Amino acid sequence: MDRLDAMRAFVSVADLEGFAPAARKLGLSASAVTRLVASLEDHLGARLLQRTTRSVTLTDVGARYLERARRILGDVEEAEGSVRAERTQPSGKLVVSAPLMFGRLHVGPIMSAYLKKYPDVSAEFRLSDRMVNLVDEGVDLAVRIGHLADSSVVARTVGDMRRVVVAAPRYLKARGTPLKPSDLSGHDVVQFTGMSSLSEWRFTEGGRDIRIPYTSRFATNSTDAAVLYAEQGGGLISVLAYQAADAIKAKRLKIVLADYEPPPMPIHLVYPTSRLLSAKVRAFVDLVVAQADWRFGTR
Repeated sequence: MDRLDAMRAFVSVADLEGFAPAARKLGLSASAVTRLVASLEDHLGARLLQRTTRSVTLTDVGARYLERARRILGDVEEAEGSVRAERTQPSGKLVVSAPLMFGRLHVGPIMSAYLKKYPDVSAEFRLSDRMVNLVDEGVDLAVRIGHLADSSVVARTVGDMRRVVVAAPRYLKARGTPLKPSDLSGHDVVQFTGMSSLSEWRFTEGGRDIRIPYTSRFATNSTDAAVLYAEQGGGLISVLAYQAADAIKAKRLKIVLADYEPPPMPIHLVYPTSRLLSAKVRAFVDLVVAQADWRFGTR
């Protein structure tokens, strides 16, 4: 017995004073309604309705139970309506995770536009270069750069990203411009440890991947510090294109070895499941697709 169905059947019979009209209202047969009410009475161990050939009336216990059943069914309807509303109209709290610098520069403005557009949503914006566990940490949606190893998430590709090697023009003038990966030997290298803890860079040459080991002169887990040091002539640095975009545009840094870059990496929006996707998450995805220009994979 489904207790809520049985409650609905009992309330309908009480309201309409008969099994036949209750059956028509519920879209069931009269015998099905009779069985539901009988099962409810058996479960409760009490008679709720007095039945005669001419009428159906409430017992004293039934009258008291009717009041409580109405309240319970009203609460259930309100709860279900609230959930359905969340699926159609963005509301509630949205938790978004993004890489530290990319989030600050590119996801933050989208978040601001989103909250302005949907006043019934509150948001928490978590910036971290750590790979968060969406379910365990209560994250509704995350921005991730790179190929995904986690098959338990749903991913929407929303852009792409180059990995580039750059250096200050004055450094290249003094030390020479590397023309192929093997030319990196003897150059000063700036290591951004947030990108990788490995002391090697990856390139593509002749259709195959190659890895070039290096020894860094300066290592830091700060993107800003690494890029600034390179701008000051500290050496070559491998970064994601957006991390040095302003310096490249202003010609404080110059891209080298572009012909040997690995293929661009995808930028994804990921969320735990696409089943019953809430309106607040769907609206954020739609806003990114409509407004964000995250194509950093074009030379």
